[in-house]
Amino acid sequence: MSLITQFSASTQNLPAVLVDTSHAALKRLEEYTLASEPLFTHHPQLDAVFIRVLTCSQFILDSLLKTPILLTDNVYLDTLLAATHRENYAAILASLDIPDEATLMQQLRHFRRREMLRIAWRDLADWADLEETLLDLSLLAESCIQFSLDFLYQQHCTSKGVPRLSDGTPFNMVVLGMGKLGAYELNYSSDIDLIFAFAEHGELQDRQETAYSEFFSRIARSLVKVLDTFTEDGFVFRTDIRLRPFGDSGPMLMSFDGMENYYQTQAREWERYAMVKVRQVAGDFKSGQQLMAMFKPFVYRRYLDYGAIEDLRSLKIKITQELQRKDRLDNIKLGPGGIREIEFIGQAFQLIRGGKEPALQQRGILRILQTLEELGLLTPQDAQQLQSAYRFLRKVENHIQQYQDKQTHDLPQDALAQAILAYSMHYEHWDAFKVALDNIRQQVHAVFDQVFAVSKQEAMPPTSVAIWLGQTDVVSMIDHLLSLGFGDAPAVLKRLQDFKKSPAIKRLTAKGAGVMDRLMPQVLEALQGIENSEVTLTRLLKLFEDVAGRNVYLSLLEENSDALTQIVKLSAASAWICEYLALYPALFDELLDTRSLYEPLKKQDLEVRLHKQLQSCKLADLEQYMI
Repeated sequence: MSLITQFSASTQNLPAVLVDTSHAALKRLEEYTLASEPLFTHHPQLDAVFIRVLTCSQFILDSLLKTPILLTDNVYLDTLLAATHRENYAAILASLDIPDEATLMQQLRHFRRREMLRIAWRDLADWADLEETLLDLSLLAESCIQFSLDFLYQQHCTSKGVPRLSDGTPFNMVVLGMGKLGAYELNYSSDIDLIFAFAEHGELQDRQETAYSEFFSRIARSLVKVLDTFTEDGFVFRTDIRLRPFGDSGPMLMSFDGMENYYQTQAREWERYAMVKVRQVAGDFKSGQQLMAMFKPFVYRRYLDYGAIEDLRSLKIKITQELQRKDRLDNIKLGPGGIREIEFIGQAFQLIRGGKEPALQQRGILRILQTLEELGLLTPQDAQQLQSAYRFLRKVENHIQQYQDKQTHDLPQDALAQAILAYSMHYEHWDAFKVALDNIRQQVHAVFDQVFAVSKQEAMPPTSVAIWLGQTDVVSMIDHLLSLGFGDAPAVLKRLQDFKKSPAIKRLTAKGAGVMDRLMPQVLEALQGIENSEVTLTRLLKLFEDVAGRNVYLSLLEENSDALTQIVKLSAASAWICEYLALYPALFDELLDTRSLYEPLKKQDLEVRLHKQLQSCKLADLEQYMI
């Protein structure tokens, strides 16, 4: 009996456009199997989903053709049914006989193909939820990295000697996983972003007195080669090390002291965002604790950091412009309403509030969205919608990549590939799937637009912008200031011009100047209808000069219209308020909650609030207790 006959009942359930595809796959497979014997004799569950899985993934078909023995290996077939097989990764690798680096590369690739087949099978068969799939992929990568590093470290120690800390303790380098690997969210055909570091400088006791930096650099280069090189057996994981300090122009790895100095003095803003998900994935975990502790204050500031909003917004705009240039807006990761927008929403709240809300100091985006709902920072509807959208989009992403094991995030353009993707997601045809996908992306983008105020940025009052930037004639500026209610418009205009020339404003960084350029037009509009608007403006300008060195406070006002409204209202009522805020700018945060701002003080409420704030401080963090 041919395989087509054996699986005729299953193929009848396929969309008509996919029947020929499944028959072609079965014919190819039949060349390597005994057609007279049914497949999966002892595994009826596998038999039931075989056609679905085979139709949805050329990678699975190709893997079975390369290793047809898997179809009759009951030990392996049992692993397809095991939800927790990832717990065996380390033991399987440890059982391998690896005499040299070439064997290591070959065996790792065979191991990777078997495990990737299993993960794709369980996903496409709907036996695994998203969390299982992402965790399996992440731990697979982590196990391969650790096993390879252990082998290479022992080889180099045998050849050169053992590096030791100043107290004589042997130590290994530290491997950091960035992005989705760090958050246990690795997608199916993802590359892995790694950064390497070592605890301290020193020299080996070999003839050349090899520096530790050179010793570990050789190991790091070998590790990348083992994982990344494409051979006749394929690859393990595409490995990217460009996120390290100084990028491609920097050293392969740095000491802990060197990394601390870099992140404190030279790191760019996007590197701070990248560190939200950083996690040690291999190497010396004892010394690695010191390095991970160093990253925390770099990522999570003690104050509410609203400057992160504009940075993330600008980064997203650049990504969108690049996609438009390449005509790739159907990229479900980077395009409008895609995975990255959901991640940016979570990261924005983490970077702004993570220093004050330890519950936000997590890596996984689904946990972050749930926490944002619990903290009241997202509405239950938005939080649940984003979680549902994230699961859907990540499943689509995995299915796109499971089709041919290719690192792509673009929706397929080929009609057959479109039909396969729609079928894998349980839609009858492509059009139905696309309607559902577009609806989800529109919902995500609507929340993204709300959080990042993209529409607000595009709708800045043009005349007030022109006044602040000096982009119109004096007569027009004065006329507009008069229309805003300023009685002595010429004096107000001169006050604004003098403010722009003040030393504090001229010293602003490019980022700070950008914040001021967006804030001041809003201030002019907010003063409309204020009885003593000229006096209030003078008070505000003095306050802005006093806090200009801390862009974050200006960003708070620029990003929050309610906070700006409150500061205008309070400044109109009291000069002392502005003077006090200049002395204690951390109190700007209080402008965000009008309930606490205007409620009478009560001893019991103050005690509860103080207790809650102290609970969020670690016992060893004396400075945070004092603040």
